[in-house]
Amino acid sequence: MKYVSLLLNVLAGLILTRFTVSKFAAWPISVAAFEDMAKPLGIDPTMFRIGTGFIIGFAALSFFINAALILWKKSAHDRGLLVFLTGNLYALGAMTGALFSEFFLRSVTKWPLVYIAVAIMVISVLNLLPHLGKLPSLLKRNRLIKAAA
Repeated sequence: MKYVSLLLNVLAGLILTRFTVSKFAAWPISVAAFEDMAKPLGIDPTMFRIGTGFIIGFAALSFFINAALILWKKSAHDRGLLVFLTGNLYALGAMTGALFSEFFLRSVTKWPLVYIAVAIMVISVLNLLPHLGKLPSLLKRNRLIKAAA
């Protein structure tokens, strides 16, 4: 199971890297998409595209960090687990935003992008499920939440 998880995280990171590059390199398809999606918001499409590139780039980085933590068996330790969980929650949020943009901002939904976002979300959920029970004690040990008095 470790190798499947490692492979899924690397794959998710590579896919998101491709989308990050398309935004920063101003590929014509990306520029056109953000011009379309920026209209309902009334914002600058270039800044929207670049900002989205940073958001997706950070999600890609989190999957590569996940892969390293899985490979080095650090995701079972407090700090490693906290990084692992935070990165996956961030990726879930980023892909939720991508789906929101796809359904509510784009004039015509691009279904392959929806499927990719859902697949990335599934990978994040698969990463999170085995560790959800550890989250409250992890947060308490790292003083991120106060212990109940």
